[in-house]
Amino acid sequence: MFFSSTAARLSFGLALVASVAAKVYDIQVGDANGSLTYSPEAIFADPGDQVVFHFHQKNHTATQSSFAAPCSPLAGGFSSGFMPVAANVSDNFPTFTVTVQDTKPLWFHCEQGANTAASHCGKGMVFAVNCGPDGSANSFSAFKQAALQIGQQLQAAAASASSVEAQYTGSTTAAYGTATIPAEPSPIVVTETITVETSSWVTVYSSYIGSPEATPSSLAGNVHKVVVGGANGELTFTPANISAAPRDIISFEFHQKNHTATQSSFAAPCVRLKDASGNAIGLDSGFMAVGANATDFPIWNVTVNDTAPLWFYCRQHLPTGASHCGAGMVFAVNAVEDSPRNFSAFKGLAQQLNGTTSNSTGASGSSSGSGSGSGTSGAAVGKAASAALSLGALFAAAAVLL
Repeated sequence: MFFSSTAARLSFGLALVASVAAKVYDIQVGDANGSLTYSPEAIFADPGDQVVFHFHQKNHTATQSSFAAPCSPLAGGFSSGFMPVAANVSDNFPTFTVTVQDTKPLWFHCEQGANTAASHCGKGMVFAVNCGPDGSANSFSAFKQAALQIGQQLQAAAASASSVEAQYTGSTTAAYGTATIPAEPSPIVVTETITVETSSWVTVYSSYIGSPEATPSSLAGNVHKVVVGGANGELTFTPANISAAPRDIISFEFHQKNHTATQSSFAAPCVRLKDASGNAIGLDSGFMAVGANATDFPIWNVTVNDTAPLWFYCRQHLPTGASHCGAGMVFAVNAVEDSPRNFSAFKGLAQQLNGTTSNSTGASGSSSGSGSGSGTSGAAVGKAASAALSLGALFAAAAVLL
């Protein structure tokens, strides 16, 4: 009994010491003058310390991000949500508290105006806990500079938005059916010296205003996993629309049912891409049959080599003759979202035309850009086959089906 009482007092004493030792850091988010700041911008805290965000005028957030993506919310991270504060409020500001769990860096930003030229993060409204010292790779200065660069890119994109719209001045008719669609703009041929890590090379490629930069993220590129179908019979590509840099790999993972990933064009969304002579040249995974109880899924890889938009669909049909594509089972890479030929328009056209019931339906569907491809399909479960989306004329190479 004496031991239990002593242990209880010891435990209480340790908790009291920990409580006394813990510090509270008050962070002012914005101010009465409308400043886009956290003050202070960076602190160093021990486990158990609390960071209390005090929200001032305007409407800000304290949203956890990462050093690599300073203006994007971290999956599963902290977020205050938006905290609107009227201009005439002078006290009792709303707060949001984060308890520091360890000594690892924590990165935060304001979500207001996210992905627009008005992004608060893009204007440098970021905050850090336990960042690296000045001059180190993960210093606060490097973090803030990365956020400012994102802001510059967003502002440049907004400035060119009118230029993007100016590309799409006419209209035409879809390659089959009678739907009216925005005419394809003339691609811009770019010659650029690319430097990645210690390698440098000159590339010539066709692109559009609003397309991604041609510089790869790394020599190896990033891998973008795209799930085709699903255990519940979904007729989807997930995600359905991505941006990818040259050398990136799109890894199609086929789930239940029997789907394909087949290259098409904006003007003929549910017809395999053809050249001017009517020959099928679009990349095609071939059908990938997957059982209902499967746990190992076939994979088909495509390597991106340029920045022109690429369009894909599933060419499977239901017993009724209705197509998966006509149900909206389409996918895009590098669609110019600020243009009328964006992903939503592509999907809507596929659904409007309701796909095709014959491979011979439609004319010669032209590509939306100068990208073309060659490749092989991967039919064995668990084995990855590769394909390359090559720069150059559309007739340069054709997809090989195994």
